[in-house]
Amino acid sequence: MSQPPPPPGWYPDPGGGPGARWWDGQGWTEHVQQAAPPSPPAGPSLYDQPVLLVNQKTKLIELTNEYAVLDGGGQRIGAVVQVGQSSLKKAVRLVSNLDQFLTHRLEVRDARGPVLVLTRPAKLVRSRVVVQRPDGAPVGEIVQANVFGKIRFDLVAGGQPVGAIQAENWRAWDFAITDAAGVEVARITKKWEGLARTMFTTADRYVVLVRYRLPEPLASMVIASALTVDTALKQDERGFN
Repeated sequence: MSQPPPPPGWYPDPGGGPGARWWDGQGWTEHVQQAAPPSPPAGPSLYDQPVLLVNQKTKLIELTNEYAVLDGGGQRIGAVVQVGQSSLKKAVRLVSNLDQFLTHRLEVRDARGPVLVLTRPAKLVRSRVVVQRPDGAPVGEIVQANVFGKIRFDLVAGGQPVGAIQAENWRAWDFAITDAAGVEVARITKKWEGLARTMFTTADRYVVLVRYRLPEPLASMVIASALTVDTALKQDERGFN
């Protein structure tokens, strides 16, 4: 006794195509459903790296900030890119020193795409950086706590301090990042022997050492501050001496 035909539905194309073909219960139709493209393999996350190398690309004129982010082995895993610059803003940056009085917007990206968006409003006396998710959800703010002496930035989330950046020596690129209790959880420095010393022979390269996997929102605030310390936080070199 012959088997009854299968019920209507999508089945592998008997013609050998990559998709599925509709069987109406009696025969194959002309309706074909294309196979979904395979998902690209997930790349490394910035959040999983104990070492991040920041390579600020050397440009003749610094009109657009774009930094490459490498892992401890020197492989590129992300970037910090300035977005939303108008032609007028670029012209102002070219002919003047008004950079600190302009609003800047940065995207921190890894293999998955943008992971953080940072906005540095125009500075009046003290600078601050607003940290958000790509969908606009707030993460926190990096707020300049003082004007004179060794500059400190507070990491604030939900109106509460979650950490701080202490510029111990700007010229030597030595910054301690602490949690709310004052315990150092990360450091920005050039003093690292894990890669060829030639990586650190110019001022546009530095390393971020993360002590351990941090909880949110501190993890995002550390990445935001560490990867943008030069572009977003540096305002007046005299304050960091």
